[in-house]
Amino acid sequence: MPLLDRLLPVWIGVAMAAGLLLGRMVPGLDSALNRVAVDGVSLPIALGLLIMMYPVLAKVRYDRLDKVTGDRRLLISSLALNWVLGPALMFTLAWLLLPDLPEYRTGLIIVGLARCIAMVIIWNDLACGDREAAAVLVALNAVFQLVMFAALGWFYLSVLPGWLGLAQTAITTSPWQIAESVLVFLGIPLIAGYLTRRFGERAKGRRWYESVFLPKVGPWALYGLLFTVVVLFALQGEQITSRPFDVARIALPLLVYFAVMWGGGYLVGAWLGLGYARTTTLAFTAAGNNFELAIAVAIATYGATSGQALAGVVGPLVEVPVLVALVYASLTLRRRFDPDLKSASRSAS
Repeated sequence: MPLLDRLLPVWIGVAMAAGLLLGRMVPGLDSALNRVAVDGVSLPIALGLLIMMYPVLAKVRYDRLDKVTGDRRLLISSLALNWVLGPALMFTLAWLLLPDLPEYRTGLIIVGLARCIAMVIIWNDLACGDREAAAVLVALNAVFQLVMFAALGWFYLSVLPGWLGLAQTAITTSPWQIAESVLVFLGIPLIAGYLTRRFGERAKGRRWYESVFLPKVGPWALYGLLFTVVVLFALQGEQITSRPFDVARIALPLLVYFAVMWGGGYLVGAWLGLGYARTTTLAFTAAGNNFELAIAVAIATYGATSGQALAGVVGPLVEVPVLVALVYASLTLRRRFDPDLKSASRSAS
């Protein structure tokens, strides 16, 4: 593993600390960053995510996608984890652990409904998952997000609580708001990655593309990730440091959620015999969330200073360090899934 990747936890820690310091020490920075937005989409965060996702999607071998789309076990299990287990688990955790905090509880339920279509790409790549499978599953989640987000929001915030005799609420979102999130955070880098590979291979050949071009653009994925982390923490530095107890209350169900979803993905993948690469992809696509969509919906419905918006913001702040840790947990599990890797390691020793 390159030095840049091996020291990833250090870089993430530095980026988090730098963001918090900037948010606290530079007056008005959070307001200035929030103003740089188009239709509620933060341009600095969008820029960081696009820089982060492009190199990974440029690595995908698009001529192999048919092998993934033919794997019904992978597709069906991913849909079940993302659209059945995920929202139900977050609803349960939110009510069990935040029964006295309705605003935070609602914000967490919205986070659980927004399935990941961005950062999961880089977590999967760092953990040596199947890039082609990640591209297909992320696209599948994007389609389901367009169709299911509003309906599931109505069900988990209004219908199901009513059946259970619990407090009811609602969200306001439009199909365009969801489509905008999909277009910006998946469509642009996906199209750019596809066109780069197609024309790069046509002009110079696959060997040049993979041995010369990709190593040059590859490190930019981590640069984009670190930039995004700095911006996220800078935007909410004051709230995080001034309301630590509230942040801790919100973080607890999120920690349980990420662990259960990731672990559930590995158990399902192992049971189905998907192998390490696709099991890893299944686990990370199940564990991640589309925080930009969740935050945008919470702000549009309840306001930028609401508890629902704070819960949405805490989501990625917990997700980033936790999923970095799970990348290393995945790499540790790799030997159990890959007998050839284990044999090679023994031979080398």
